[in-house]
Amino acid sequence: MDIQFNRAVPILRIFDIAKAREFYLDFLRFRVDWEHRFGNDFPLYMQVSRDGLVLHLSEHHGDASPGSTVAVYMTGIKALHDELTAKAYRYAKPGLSDQGGRIEMQLADPFGNRIRFLEMTGG
Repeated sequence: MDIQFNRAVPILRIFDIAKAREFYLDFLRFRVDWEHRFGNDFPLYMQVSRDGLVLHLSEHHGDASPGSTVAVYMTGIKALHDELTAKAYRYAKPGLSDQGGRIEMQLADPFGNRIRFLEMTGG
């Protein structure tokens, strides 16, 4: 039997639901696919996605360490940069950098997690 990995879904630690929604939904334009709590007054665990990129956001202390970095390989990084820059979000002013063979844009969420968007240029 051949081994096949279908996809990896990073889990990022969050501490404030309102700030997470502002960053992931309002700024980055993700949508909430589902939310889960084990009961009233339990931490939130939710899945957000945009155009094939899926992230899990968790308030559970054991799920992830704050300050993680996720590398996202993509195409259309300049269009994403233009879209985010046009929003004039006060907590993030993303820039593009040419890393020799790839263009990179890194964003930090309100909890210290970083999303590194990468587009390979072959140069």
